[in-house]
Amino acid sequence: MARIALEQLRQTALTILRGSGYSEDEAAAMLDVMLYAQMRGNNQGVVKLIGPGMPRDPNSQPPRIVHETPISARIDGGRSAGMVAVRYALDIAIERARAQGIALVGVFNTYSSTGAIGYYANDLARAGLVGFVFAGSGEYVAPHGSYEAQFGTNPLAIGVPTKGKPIVLDMATSAIARYGIVEAHTAGRALPPDVAYDAAGQPTTDAAAALAGAIRTFGGHKGGGLSLIVEILTGALVGTERAADGRKVDWGTLLLALDPALLTDFDGFIERVGQVVGRVKGSKRLPGIEEILMPGERGDQRAEAVQQSGMIELDDSLWSALQAVAAK
Repeated sequence: MARIALEQLRQTALTILRGSGYSEDEAAAMLDVMLYAQMRGNNQGVVKLIGPGMPRDPNSQPPRIVHETPISARIDGGRSAGMVAVRYALDIAIERARAQGIALVGVFNTYSSTGAIGYYANDLARAGLVGFVFAGSGEYVAPHGSYEAQFGTNPLAIGVPTKGKPIVLDMATSAIARYGIVEAHTAGRALPPDVAYDAAGQPTTDAAAALAGAIRTFGGHKGGGLSLIVEILTGALVGTERAADGRKVDWGTLLLALDPALLTDFDGFIERVGQVVGRVKGSKRLPGIEEILMPGERGDQRAEAVQQSGMIELDDSLWSALQAVAAK
């Protein structure tokens, strides 16, 4: 592992993003999402910038609202990067939920990853809202019982405000995130068993074979069912498009923001959330378990340590690849 200054990583990533055609504002928004992930040990971080990377579509336009009501908005991403379009959608969701108590915002016509969607759920929760985020992607994942890639990794994230840091559940409905396979391929590591198929439908731990094949959903038919629902919410509901052969040509995202005051007083809600957290963390622990953690808590601890030290660890091969891209 390479231990480097966080600011050095930031400047290297900004160099790559600027070189990929993004404006200063676009690059800053994208890097914020990627560093949120990287500092938490989430594989939705700077690995996105190596290999083919995330070049800006030269024909992209700023995101814009194409349909709206007082509590909803459908946003045409204009072929902009997913992180740029969803950042725009996030601001709209917060504004409308604060004004109306609820907001539903869908995004279509983006061409790249939204990054770690826990970032957006975290921002919704920090705004005092219960936030739900669902994200689609290209066809990387096989439905349960198949080895043909039909679904995206289809993550979902839920953010809940508390007296302290929000509770943020961020999970893929696939057995492993696609960029987890990219990371393993870059580092020359084997994959865990039972997460991917090769192109012939055989289970594989080889990252290159998995990239040419398909990822499995987590949890058998239950994960497969959840992945299907996210596929519908981020495709049919937000109105993404497909090519004549049925393949996706854009990725969709759905945000739902709820003000707890729709049902109860906010302070009472926060107090009761704290009581639930206290009971769970105070539960009797199994042997070897030092602490029962809330969703997102381990990542927050890692991010705090990075901020305090100003240093971050990266796989040697990933750091070398980033430097090579930045030098072009």
